Amino acid sequence: MSTAALPTRSGQVLADLVPSSRVRDVALVAGGAVLTGIAAQIAVPVPGSPVPVTGQTFAALLVGTSLGAGRGLLSLALYALVGMAGVPWFAEGGSGVGAPSLGYVFGMLLAATVVGALARRGADRSVLRTAGTMLLGEAIIYAVGVPYLALAADMSLTAAIAAGLTPFLIGDALKAALAMGVLPSVWKLVDRK
Repeated sequence: MSTAALPTRSGQVLADLVPSSRVRDVALVAGGAVLTGIAAQIAVPVPGSPVPVTGQTFAALLVGTSLGAGRGLLSLALYALVGMAGVPWFAEGGSGVGAPSLGYVFGMLLAATVVGALARRGADRSVLRTAGTMLLGEAIIYAVGVPYLALAADMSLTAAIAAGLTPFLIGDALKAALAMGVLPSVWKLVDRK
């Protein structure tokens, strides 16, 4: 059986196209954490907000979608734990447990798990389903991150929404559009081989 036939089976994510082994899984989990840490360094400060625009959320959702729920969760858990332990790979080289944006990292753990489970059901194989999957992942990140921001920065929920959600909506729509183009295209390329 060739690997070209594998993508048509349900229950697979992109990472499943690589021959299975423990070494593969460890490498994928570590690689996803590193990718998220690198993407977090692509940061643009937002005036009036303690949270910058980063590539971190896009990477976290891509990791979850590409690796699946289990490996995606492990990858983002590794990213969070190593960053909380002091490695400066949170947004803008941050680390530790005191950052007001840490709630977004916790949201990414949950979001990577959800989008990974949806990808295993084929949610990353068409443009519309990928858009819905990415937008759901973003919503999960905000559902955890914004209330955490309000508590950590001693803000009202309204102020936290204004500082930690509203300025990011256009960028998140662009990230979803990028994923809509990339993920289904990769599956189409794999299916042709």
